[in-house]
Amino acid sequence: MSTAILVVIVIVAALAGAAYLAWSGARTRRLKRRFGPEYDRTVEREGGRSAAERELRSREERHEDLDLHELDPHRREQYREQWTGVQERFVDAPEAAVEQADGLVTVVMGERGYPTRGFEEKVAHLSVEHGRTMDHYRRAHTISERAASRDASTEDLRQAMVHYRALFDELLAAPAAGTAEPAGPAERANRAEQAGRADDRTPRS
Repeated sequence: MSTAILVVIVIVAALAGAAYLAWSGARTRRLKRRFGPEYDRTVEREGGRSAAERELRSREERHEDLDLHELDPHRREQYREQWTGVQERFVDAPEAAVEQADGLVTVVMGERGYPTRGFEEKVAHLSVEHGRTMDHYRRAHTISERAASRDASTEDLRQAMVHYRALFDELLAAPAAGTAEPAGPAERANRAEQAGRADDRTPRS
């Protein structure tokens, strides 16, 4: 094999390696932007970046199969009124109010089109569009479990209400002015990830 051919092979290999690193880095940045703190949590749980990113991309794929939709304005206001009632009950029955807050959040999830069984399954689906709020949801869930065992203080329960409210507000949020509501999961995914999807295409040398 001539020296010239060896040089060409080395250059091609170097270019391919650089392209892969650029693609991999772009994908990591996209996932970090989309999932926020949930990215680092998944890395820790899965034991490494590669496994975590496979899990997060799997969540995105499953998310696209959901038939998600926004709430109509009337239902949105009904749920806000229900939340106000839950907050008012907190004064006399904080543990019951936290349980009701959890239930109300779950009801709104279901009406939006999210699965409502299994906490980790709910988190997996919610995290695709609400990744930065999942820490609130996890904290609220932990306090709710302690409350069920009568092991949560009134301040803990108050914090649970704050955490549940963070996700509740996101789920109820109206689309931005001038933005059409998505007709289905494919359109939702396209609107959220149109620019970033190209990052997940395997580079070609």
